[in-house]
Amino acid sequence: MSGGPGLLFVVSGPSGAGKDTLVEALRENRPTLRYSVSATTRAARAQERNGEHYFFVSQAEFERLRAEGGLLEWREYNGNLYGTPRDYVEKCLAEGYDVIMKPEVNGALAVKAAYPDAVLIFLVPDRFAYLRERLLARRTETNEEIARRLEIAQEEMHFLVRFDYIVVNAQDRSQEAVRDLEAILQAERFRIHRYQDKELLGEL
Repeated sequence: MSGGPGLLFVVSGPSGAGKDTLVEALRENRPTLRYSVSATTRAARAQERNGEHYFFVSQAEFERLRAEGGLLEWREYNGNLYGTPRDYVEKCLAEGYDVIMKPEVNGALAVKAAYPDAVLIFLVPDRFAYLRERLLARRTETNEEIARRLEIAQEEMHFLVRFDYIVVNAQDRSQEAVRDLEAILQAERFRIHRYQDKELLGEL
């Protein structure tokens, strides 16, 4: 936890880039880093637990949250709704905790619009062909669903220039990508504009 307001880190990128694995490893290395759990209307996969991986909600519950302003951002992706509950993020940042989230690309851009100081990190594989291999390895979706995800991934790559950083998650070298993420978090903490003048001068 920092001495001032926390920082908001947004890790995004095409489906299959490895967001889940890398963010989980980063959280293990940084116990004080808070994770923003998204809400979704899609069904849970076999290994996913409600409240830990996602909040799995009905369409009606999601619509209620959206209507009441309870979502920081929301979007439709591949036929399902996803959104970021606002209260938890704002509470953690106010208490000085850094927060990390991993929404889809459109969701990441919506977060940036709401929080201009948010740090956007675009995660990509070292070869686009690996996306299909990783999606197939999940064994959670049909070939048609995977094909649609790959179409969306091609579209999402065009938004790369609107992000602050890019991290390459090379095949079988995920620890290097985790170290790159840690370096970004560390560097952002020491940017000059995050300090008050009196804090800087007090160190001289």
